[in-house]
Amino acid sequence: MKPYQVGITGGIGSGKSLVRKIFECLGVPTYDADSRAKEVMTSDAILVEQIKKEFGQEAYSPRGELNRKYMAEQVFHRPDRLETLNQLVHPRVRADYSNWLAQQTSPYILKEAALLYEAGSAKELDKIIAVYAPEGVRIARVVKRDPHRNAAAVKEVMQRQMNEEEKRNKADFVILNDDSVLVIPQVLQLHQQFVDRTTI
Repeated sequence: MKPYQVGITGGIGSGKSLVRKIFECLGVPTYDADSRAKEVMTSDAILVEQIKKEFGQEAYSPRGELNRKYMAEQVFHRPDRLETLNQLVHPRVRADYSNWLAQQTSPYILKEAALLYEAGSAKELDKIIAVYAPEGVRIARVVKRDPHRNAAAVKEVMQRQMNEEEKRNKADFVILNDDSVLVIPQVLQLHQQFVDRTTI
């Protein structure tokens, strides 16, 4: 039987990866779509050829590694080119996720993705958790975490993502990660709900 599928999403700096890792510590199998996207961009032969055809041979080094600097230049400030890249990558990540899901035996699993709604994969999941933190908190976190980014660069990423309020409204559950309440008890409560749901 296919596991119960729960999605985790949230904007940059919201702490969605932290939440995923807490679920992992509870023994829940998790799929990190953003990390897997980077992996399939070098390991999926179909996708590699599509990217080369669309963006040129320079997209990859002679050793087959993705030329991240070149690709960033191709899509930075160019929403149409970024959309083209996403249209190539998202279907291959979906296929990778399907293969991963078919191997899982746990009653429920988690899929983390920043663009869960934007990529259209939210509708394939049973429930969605949105991890929320105010914009100021998120900017401060990312600037501290990523020395190569300043506040303006973080805001630019935010503008390319779905509005946080819209994500909260669409989600089935919201985990607050704004330093006002503890995150772990919120995760434990949801974990118990999902376990109860899958053992009925």
